[in-house]
Amino acid sequence: MRTGSWRLAALLAAGLLTTAGCGSKAHRLSGTVNFDGKPLPLGRIYFDPDSTKENTGPSGFTDIVDGEYDTAIKGKGVTGGPTVVRILGFKKEGADSSGFGPPLFQEYTLQVDLPVADSTRNFDVPASAAKGLPKVTAPLDGPPNPGTKGGT
Repeated sequence: MRTGSWRLAALLAAGLLTTAGCGSKAHRLSGTVNFDGKPLPLGRIYFDPDSTKENTGPSGFTDIVDGEYDTAIKGKGVTGGPTVVRILGFKKEGADSSGFGPPLFQEYTLQVDLPVADSTRNFDVPASAAKGLPKVTAPLDGPPNPGTKGGT
């Protein structure tokens, strides 16, 4: 009986490991991202399994450069199925130590159903995603205009 219990436990453990590995295989996803009809200069794209539709697994992500992304080049692949896609876009000019410049728009989120396989998917971020960003009309870190005194 002792040997039978050990075998049963080993079979159950092997089955659990096999099942856990199947659902989390990451797949390559690549494509383009446009903002207001033009390639997005810089950004990051996240692929989160949609838990509201009972999709689980790790999130995928990668950088966007000149409107193109590919999880096989840098980042992490996607599991597929119902997915929440989050896109962040930045200017190249004024980049800080992160390598990204000022934001071009608020985080843009959409829900998609991705294939459970390597695939290509293109995304378009509308100009309306930029609404709500603060407008910068003058440099904040520059010296005041020497020709003005007291606001006159």
